[in-house]
Amino acid sequence: MTDAALPADPKGKDGHGPPGTLEESPEEFTDAKHESLFSLETNFLEEEREGNCSLKALQDPFAQHVNKELKEKEIQAVATNPKTTHQLKWPILGQLVFSSRFQQLETFKPPKDIDLKSLHLQKPLESTWIKTNSRFLSGPPNSSSPFTPLQKELFLIMNSYRDLFYPERTALKNGEEIRHVYCLHVINHVLKANAQVLANNSRCRSQKLGVGDDDDFRDQGLTRPKVLIVVPFREAALRVVQLFISLLEGDSKKKITVSNKKRFNGEYGSDPEERPPNLKRPEDYEAVFVGNIDDHFRTGVAILQRSIRLYAPFYSSDILIASPLGLRTIIGGEGEKKRDFDFLSSIELLIIDQADIYLMQNWEHVLHLMNHMNLLPLDSHGVDFSRVRMWSLNNWSKYYRQTLLFGALQDAQINSVFNKYCVNVQGQVAVRNVPMTGCISHVLVQLPHVFQRMEAENLASVIDASQGTHGSRMVLNTWFNFFVNKILPQYRDAVMSHTLIYVPSYFDFVRLRNYFKKEDLNFTHICEYTQKSGVSRARHFFLQGEKQFLLLTERFHFYKRYTIKGIRNLIFYELPTYPHFYSEVCNMLQATTRGEEAAWTCTVLYSKYDAQRLAAVVGVERAAQMLQSKKNVHLFITGER
Repeated sequence: MTDAALPADPKGKDGHGPPGTLEESPEEFTDAKHESLFSLETNFLEEEREGNCSLKALQDPFAQHVNKELKEKEIQAVATNPKTTHQLKWPILGQLVFSSRFQQLETFKPPKDIDLKSLHLQKPLESTWIKTNSRFLSGPPNSSSPFTPLQKELFLIMNSYRDLFYPERTALKNGEEIRHVYCLHVINHVLKANAQVLANNSRCRSQKLGVGDDDDFRDQGLTRPKVLIVVPFREAALRVVQLFISLLEGDSKKKITVSNKKRFNGEYGSDPEERPPNLKRPEDYEAVFVGNIDDHFRTGVAILQRSIRLYAPFYSSDILIASPLGLRTIIGGEGEKKRDFDFLSSIELLIIDQADIYLMQNWEHVLHLMNHMNLLPLDSHGVDFSRVRMWSLNNWSKYYRQTLLFGALQDAQINSVFNKYCVNVQGQVAVRNVPMTGCISHVLVQLPHVFQRMEAENLASVIDASQGTHGSRMVLNTWFNFFVNKILPQYRDAVMSHTLIYVPSYFDFVRLRNYFKKEDLNFTHICEYTQKSGVSRARHFFLQGEKQFLLLTERFHFYKRYTIKGIRNLIFYELPTYPHFYSEVCNMLQATTRGEEAAWTCTVLYSKYDAQRLAAVVGVERAAQMLQSKKNVHLFITGER
């Protein structure tokens, strides 16, 4: 991985430069050639398919959802209604919390067996799904279950059109399994929505009616894009598109038409020979940073029956696939001339995949996106208002938008987005399993871990996670003062050399770096913006003991995963965002052992607001004891023989 590919975007790409526009930017290609071929206004449902349209079936979950009529008083009550919740345990997903701001909260349990016919999949998905998903199915290709146990439970929730938060998605374990099932849901949704529009086009033509004569023809939003899929890297976008093709094609002899496929593969694919040789990295790192890891992209996809158009202009697209940075540079900010977010006005299905990675990129971009979802468009974009659904005209689209949020963490900032921005009329489902054993059990070295609790009374204010600074709290004076007055003096003695300070928040890192400079402490530092030569120098000086302290940011560790040699004393300025980074950094102490193991130390700062992160490190029972205890110092010893 080269420094140029580092998705931390130090300058110019961080969403603060001039925004690009899909139509005008000369370096951004959009397909203009196939506009009429993929137009929803001028195409009709093929005659032999019209009879297959299952939308008239009243029990179809898509039809039930889009045809649900809300009343003005229900919308007004949402602001004041307390959220009703109900907990259920499912066999695979575990502890689920069903919730709703609307008055009626409905829950359900998964049936033992699932029949594809009962799921109301649009043709050709019943046949293509089994072929597409075969790599995950252990039984014979025609076995009774077309889903893995995890996929079955996830799809039942998706197909009920509830919002979903699943915080146990990992690139190494189940990421592809989950990507397959949400792509099935996306294609099913788009095919049904487009079939409804095309069928109504045919009805209008055959009945010779003025379109506005019948409210039955209200079948679309104010703009065409219905689905937004947010992924962190181009490789993920490539895999999503490949799944779309597979789901529409299956193993049929008749290939579907894919416009601009070669260009897409060239711009979103990668050359395996570009990867630097001999790089030894953990398995989870290899799984996340595979393929093309550029993080600045956006593309539109149009689907019409058995054809796919890649690089469709946004307002002619059914599906948008983009990174948070790619969206940030087109949404723009206040006062910028070239900005556009009308294409987000009628999104019915929002998928945010690998949400934890955006904490390492720039969480502000995610919040900026959420604040621009489902607003009334500033321009009409040629829409036929007589065909627009009433709830879209009423500016109620956000109550009909389904949001699927997948990540690897129970994180306060991700939780906040789910709680604040997901107000779907069908309700929400969040997976809330607690870690019984923490990752401290994976620390292999003999090491005393001193957990030092910052008393909440001393905290002037703890940031509301919804404001979304990187890390779970603002740079607090009290936190900083506690560290420099109570913790740091213990390490200033020359005897305590080789001290690594692990800092999750970049803002805290800058403040500490400035303080160390002002105090003229013997230190070096590495962050995500440090040049390669600077990293090598800092690592060398630290190993040799020429520098007493090394300040290290979590984002650097996330993007590079270097083993830092020469650590004897370890300070976690804050609990890591990723729990396994805790054991990983602790185990770095054994990279260089020169007989000083008995003097190794580890100090961790935490507060009562770190309950989730603490539980992930020490386990939920220990965390509860540590948070309720009158003592504010707790000691654990790992690696005892």
